Amino acid sequence: MSAAQPVATYDVVVVGGGVAGLTAACSAAEQGARVALLDRATEAETGGNTRYTEAFLRMRSLEETADGLEDTLVEDFMGHPDPSVVHEAAAAPERRSGLYRALHLVDPDYVAELAAHAPATLAWMSGHGMRFDALPTPFLTTSTTRMAPVGGGLAIVETMGRAARGLGVTFHFETTARELLTDADGAVVGVRARTADGPVEVRGRVVLASGGYQGNAELMARYHGDKALTTRPVARGGGYNKGEGLEMALALGAATAGNFSLFHAEPVDPRSGEPEAAIFCFPHGVLVNAAGERFVDEARGPVDAWYERTTRDIQAQERGVAWVVLDQQGLAVPNLRAGIRTDQPPVRGATIAELATRIGVPPEALARTVAAYNTACPDPAGFDHRAPDGLATTGLAPAKSNWARPIAEGPFEAYPVMAANVFTFGGLKTTPAAEVVDRDGRPITGLWAAGELTGLYYSNYTGSTSVLRGATFGRIAGREAALAGLPAGLPAGASA
Repeated sequence: MSAAQPVATYDVVVVGGGVAGLTAACSAAEQGARVALLDRATEAETGGNTRYTEAFLRMRSLEETADGLEDTLVEDFMGHPDPSVVHEAAAAPERRSGLYRALHLVDPDYVAELAAHAPATLAWMSGHGMRFDALPTPFLTTSTTRMAPVGGGLAIVETMGRAARGLGVTFHFETTARELLTDADGAVVGVRARTADGPVEVRGRVVLASGGYQGNAELMARYHGDKALTTRPVARGGGYNKGEGLEMALALGAATAGNFSLFHAEPVDPRSGEPEAAIFCFPHGVLVNAAGERFVDEARGPVDAWYERTTRDIQAQERGVAWVVLDQQGLAVPNLRAGIRTDQPPVRGATIAELATRIGVPPEALARTVAAYNTACPDPAGFDHRAPDGLATTGLAPAKSNWARPIAEGPFEAYPVMAANVFTFGGLKTTPAAEVVDRDGRPITGLWAAGELTGLYYSNYTGSTSVLRGATFGRIAGREAALAGLPAGLPAGASA
C-alpha cells in the first residue's frame, strides 16, 4: 500500500507564475484569502512568457484603452457560426441558452469587461510599484497606440512577485499541477501536483493561469499538424507552457474558445536564442523563399497590424524559413535597426549573386526576382516610412502595396526569418467573471482561469492585448475565487 500523499490546504490555489497568475494571487490575498502559487519553473526562471516579453499594452493612456480595442477583438473572423445561436448575444444574460454560453466564439461581454477594467487594473498594479509609460516599439509604422511597463515583463514578474510575497502568498516552485481534484458534487477543490520530492495535493479553489501549450510537442502536433515542426516558443519561458491547465480542465468537460489550429506568430531569426529575436524590417525589403522567389506582399499595411499574417506566409515556405533582402537604401530608413532584434549579424554580399550564394538560394533565381521587383517599382517620390504611403508595384505578382523602392544599392544584407510561437490561440472558455464554463455553458464550481490558457483569438492576434487581458482577468479571477469562499454577508478583506 502506498503512503498517503502530503496535503497542503489554502483558500485559493493559483497555477502559473506569469502576469495572470501573479495578479490573481495578489488579488485573492488582498481579499484575505490564504493563497498558494504553483510554478513548474525554478524561482530563477519563474514567470513563463511574461518574464521575457516587452509586454506592450494596447492603451491610449493609463486611463483609457486604445481606440477600436473592442471592435478589433469582436470582429476577428471566427468562421460562419449559426445565426440562430449567435443572436442570443442581444438577450439578457439570464435568457441565453447553454448552447450560446458554451459557443466557440468571442464573448462580447468578456471583451467589454476587458475594456472596462483594464485601466483600473493598471492603476492597481501601479499601486503595487509598477511603472508604465509610452515606450518605443520595434514597429516603424503602427496602427494603434501602446504603453508598456518600464522594465518590460521582467518588471511585472519581479514587482508583482514582491507584492504577492508581501501579501503572504506562498510560492511553490518546481511544482507542476497535473490533475484537478473534485468533490462528490463535481466542484473543484484543489489540484494534484508533482514536486521533486514526489506527489502532493494542494487544496483550495483553483485559478488556472498556466499559459498555453507551445512547449508541448505532442499537443502542438495534435492541433497544428506539420506546422508544429517549423515553429518553436518565442522565448525560453514558453518552453514551460506544456498544456496541463488545458488538459486538466478538458478532463472535467470544460468548454473551449479560440482557434486551436493557429498560434500567435512572430517573425524571428532562427539562428538566435535570444527572447523575441524579431525581424520586423521586411516592409522595406523583399522576402524570398529557398527558391529565391517572392511569395507575399511584404507591405500590406502598418507592420504592427500585418506581421503575424506575413509570418504565417513565411511558415508556409520550404522548411518554414524565408530571407528578407535589404539594400543600402532600405537600411538607411530611419530607425530601421529598431525593428531588427536579433543578436546575430546579417549575411552580406557585394552583389545580389554573391548574397544569394551566401544564403543558399539559386543566384539566377534571386537575380530574376530582384530585377522583376525593381522594374515594377514606381517613382520613389512620396516615400514616407512613417505611414503607409501607397507606393506600390505595378504588374507584379505578388504585389507590394507600400514602400516599394528598388533593391539596387549594394552591398546587400539578408536575415533569415521563421515563425516563432508566442502563444497558442486555443484555450478555455470563461465568463466575464473569469469562471471556466463547461460544455453546457455552466460555470464549473471552484474553477477560474486567466491569461493565455483562455481562448480569445481566432484568425489574427489583436496586438498588445495578451498581457493586458492576463493582468485584467487575473485580477478578476483571484478576487472572485477569494470571495467565493466568504460566508454570506462577510465583507471583502475578511478571512476566507
